[in-house]
Amino acid sequence: MKIAFFDSGMGGLSVLHHARRVLPHEEFLFYADEAHVPYGTKTRAEVEAFVAEAFAFLVRQGVDAIVVACNTATSVAVPAMRARYDLPIIGMEPAAKKALALDGNRRVLVVATPITIAGAKLETLIERVDKEHLVDRLALPELVTFAERQEFDSPAVRAYLQRELAPYPLEAYSAIVLGCTHFNYFKAALREVVPPSVRFVDGNEGTVNELVRRLRARGELAQAGTSATTYYYSGRRVTAPQELARIERYLRQLDRVYAL
Repeated sequence: MKIAFFDSGMGGLSVLHHARRVLPHEEFLFYADEAHVPYGTKTRAEVEAFVAEAFAFLVRQGVDAIVVACNTATSVAVPAMRARYDLPIIGMEPAAKKALALDGNRRVLVVATPITIAGAKLETLIERVDKEHLVDRLALPELVTFAERQEFDSPAVRAYLQRELAPYPLEAYSAIVLGCTHFNYFKAALREVVPPSVRFVDGNEGTVNELVRRLRARGELAQAGTSATTYYYSGRRVTAPQELARIERYLRQLDRVYAL
């Protein structure tokens, strides 16, 4: 099995990071659209075109399934890709339902990119699961920029988080939903600026579980073999040592924050 993970940038590594723990025998391809990151501040038409180009490339590589490890791309373009291609395509959505189930009384804050926050998909999701009107939404676009330059826990990051979260009485919240895969890198910084009672919830586990369910139903899960991952930036294979070292720094940060 060759399973592709696609994101606008390096946030999708957080989903791949979890998948490699769960699926130790599969072959993975990771595609970061570094030429066009960030998606969350682009128009819908631009994102649709970027996703279509990426999918065409991935299908030419002979992948057997594609995980769209990007909430923005999922909300904008996954339905069209499912209509176009006959292979498992697993998207992501902010884990608001999971967060609400943790408590049911206190509020939940969904943080994501502007295009996800303003999108109809998130609005529909919240209408479906938030019967007590406990969910608030906040766009944090600068976190994508910080993540792309591997600035995970600097004074500037903490100042940005403190400023943007200041209007919210966080003691009244049970969870913050990380509705962009880039945001997983900032769990340690977030832990410094929010009360310890606030839990972090992301969609990585649910997305990988759905991938496993779909592949198991098709009898396509590998039972043996050595896992390998190939990396691409916007269709260009990553081979330069300095670029591979950059990816390893992301993976080390994910190791650091995995259990937070």
